[in-house]
Amino acid sequence: MITEINFDGIVGPSHNYAGLSLGNLASAKNLGKVSRPRDAALQGLAKMRANLELGLAQGFFVPQRRPDEAWLARLGTSMEAASQALRANAMSASPMWAANAATVSPAADCADARCHLTVANLVTMPHRSHEWHETLAQLSLAFADEAHFAVHPPVPPPFGDEGAANHMRLCLSHAEPGVEVFVYGETGGPFPARQHREAFEAIARIHGLDPARTVFAQQSAEAIAAGAFHNDVVAVANERVLLTHELAFAEREAVYAQLREKVPEIEIVEVPASAVSLSDAIASYLFNAQLVTLPSGETALVLPGEARETPAVWDWLEAHVAGNGPIRQLFVHDLRESMANGGGPACLRLRVVADPAHVDPRFIATPEKLDAIEAVVRAYWPEEIAVEDLGDPDLWRRCIEARTALCAVLGLHELDRESF
Repeated sequence: MITEINFDGIVGPSHNYAGLSLGNLASAKNLGKVSRPRDAALQGLAKMRANLELGLAQGFFVPQRRPDEAWLARLGTSMEAASQALRANAMSASPMWAANAATVSPAADCADARCHLTVANLVTMPHRSHEWHETLAQLSLAFADEAHFAVHPPVPPPFGDEGAANHMRLCLSHAEPGVEVFVYGETGGPFPARQHREAFEAIARIHGLDPARTVFAQQSAEAIAAGAFHNDVVAVANERVLLTHELAFAEREAVYAQLREKVPEIEIVEVPASAVSLSDAIASYLFNAQLVTLPSGETALVLPGEARETPAVWDWLEAHVAGNGPIRQLFVHDLRESMANGGGPACLRLRVVADPAHVDPRFIATPEKLDAIEAVVRAYWPEEIAVEDLGDPDLWRRCIEARTALCAVLGLHELDRESF
């Protein structure tokens, strides 16, 4: 049965606060703090388990090998010889944010009636630019059924692509043809615009999308300057519902007009800046929530605890749910470790509309499989990591052993290697 599957990134054992992401306010704010990788992974697993209990389809991706010694070798160095900055980049656990893994177009939208996935190149940030090799390996394994999926390598540089975090889809139901919305930025201002329009135009062509059912929308410079480094920090869509901040788009009325023309049934829920400021929206990750359709047909939001702790945000949410708006239920989770590095519920997952029966079952979550993953996390993940620990060979060894143990439990031996 065609449904939406949320594939969450399991938080890796090297999760740390090295503050590598320019423009990510939470990452910068928590630079140098002590991270808790074990708690981070358990918090993510708890969210996956709760979504399963809601009746949602759930998958996962395993952490990438860290330290990435193969990447350092291509730079002519090693963990022992590298600078502190290069070590931190080689130890980044950022693949946990699976929303940046790829851009996904469901089969109903594509000319060849297959689901297409294009791996993001993430070229803007050094710590993420070396992810794509292993992301491509995982996606090629998980979606190996070529009758139903096509997995593509990244769009080549210099066209920056950060994947599904800047992509939305509107439709009457997940299995029906939809309108795909590609949100890009423009360079300039204090922070870089990470998503280039040229990259998304290439992806639309590669996926075989109908130009009449695609929209290219520019993110507002004001949102980027405020710290909305991806569109999913200020807007999120699900089926016919678009939840967006008033200041998300550069020309919002023109964007809304295009969407209403292409999806007449659309329900645009705009949160006014007078009710929720950009700073509150970004600090709480109101829009970096999972907007999902429950088995009952109701629309719900899966939110981080920070949304409930931000008065203006929670007041707006409670008023919306109490009224006649399309969002009917709120589910709140503790994701503090991920949030402290700038990643909320939506950052942690990649949405794939497909039949789970066509996906490699090793990547599909069940309660039993989550129990097995949790046992490995409790046994192998470090309890704490300080930034100065990133130069400790014992930590490097522990991170590699932890990932090897997880791949063994999941039967993903193909992924337990040094380079891709």
